[in-house]
Amino acid sequence: MSTGSAAEVGLTVVHRRYVPYSHAHYAGNLVDGAYSLAAFGDVATELCIRTDGDEGLFASYSDVQFLAPVRAGDVLEIEARLVRVGRRSREIEFAVRVVCRGTPEHGASAARQLDPALLATSARGVVVVP
Repeated sequence: MSTGSAAEVGLTVVHRRYVPYSHAHYAGNLVDGAYSLAAFGDVATELCIRTDGDEGLFASYSDVQFLAPVRAGDVLEIEARLVRVGRRSREIEFAVRVVCRGTPEHGASAARQLDPALLATSARGVVVVP
C-alpha cells in the first residue's frame, strides 16, 4: 500500500556487505560481475520502498562499468542515488566501492581499510513502481 510518492532527486541509500569466500568464482578469489548487479538490486529495492512504499521492478541497466576487481574477503559499500523521477519510473545511479580488502600476504586473516575506497562497479538503472 503506497501513501504517495516521496521520491526526491538526490535521495541516497547505502548498504555494506562482506563478500564471503563461498562467492569466489575465479582465480585470485575473484567474484563475478553479477555479484555487483545483485547488490544494486538490493539497494534499489530499499530506495523504492522508501520513496513509494513498494519494492518496485527493475526495467533496465545502462552504462554498466566494471572498473576494478571484487574479491572474496572484501567489504563493499553499495550506493544507489536517485537522479530522475518520472510518474512511475525512477532513474538511479549505482556504485560499488571496496572499503576493506584482505591482505593474505600479511597473514591468513589480515585485512586493511582502503582509503580512499576503490570504485569497482558503476551503472545507471531504471526501476518502475505502481
